[in-house]
Amino acid sequence: QDGLKQCLSEFKQQLAWVERLDVTSGQVADPVSQSASDKDAVDPENDFQREMSFYRQAQAAVLEALPRLRKLQVPTRRPDDYFAEMAKSDQQMQKIRQKLKSKQEAMERSEKAKQLRAMRKYGKKVQTEILQRRQKEKKNMLNAVKKYQKGLSDKLDFLDEEQTSSQGNKKGSANQRIKKGPNAKRRYKNQKFGFGGKKKGSKWNTKESFNDVSSFRSKVAHNKGPGKAGKGGKKALNKRPGKRARQKMKSRAR
Repeated sequence: QDGLKQCLSEFKQQLAWVERLDVTSGQVADPVSQSASDKDAVDPENDFQREMSFYRQAQAAVLEALPRLRKLQVPTRRPDDYFAEMAKSDQQMQKIRQKLKSKQEAMERSEKAKQLRAMRKYGKKVQTEILQRRQKEKKNMLNAVKKYQKGLSDKLDFLDEEQTSSQGNKKGSANQRIKKGPNAKRRYKNQKFGFGGKKKGSKWNTKESFNDVSSFRSKVAHNKGPGKAGKGGKKALNKRPGKRARQKMKSRAR
């Protein structure tokens, strides 16, 4: 013991506290439970309790040292323009930044995929609702037709509803066609060649043309007009000779 005390006195240096900055404090009481039994008893096997005791002891040491440092006019706060060397290199920080960026992009892609799936589900839901509504309307109309055929009902409202719906669809399609209009190729051809009027069905007969007989000529219709000769109104002019006559004409020419 005397030798240990002698060695301690040899390497012990009498320096001021600001050079040593040592603070010794005992165990600090738990602020939650201020009982003496909890104050003295710390289970070393309980990791959480042991770490909390270290944390409270460090807090008590800081609360004791700060006033002494301020009294000695030692700054305790880092200035705003203080720059310190990073513990990690720029290359390592760049890798970490790229990794965080890739994670963020993956999260954005997954979020977009979720939104697309939700939109598809909503579109399918709307489509199924429309089909169900159409099937319901068709079923109601068929039931109404059956009731009318059996004489259970004398109302024909379902026909009016069907006509109005079909007219509405036709009007809607016509409006769409009017709004859409012809394409550029069709407009160029219309400008170059014109519309030319109606082509299809222009030679169809009508009631007025069927009853109009002013242009009818009986002589022309029965081969009795000018330029007709012989019985039966056969053509005299431009009549082709028979086979025998043609053969005789050929033999004479030889």
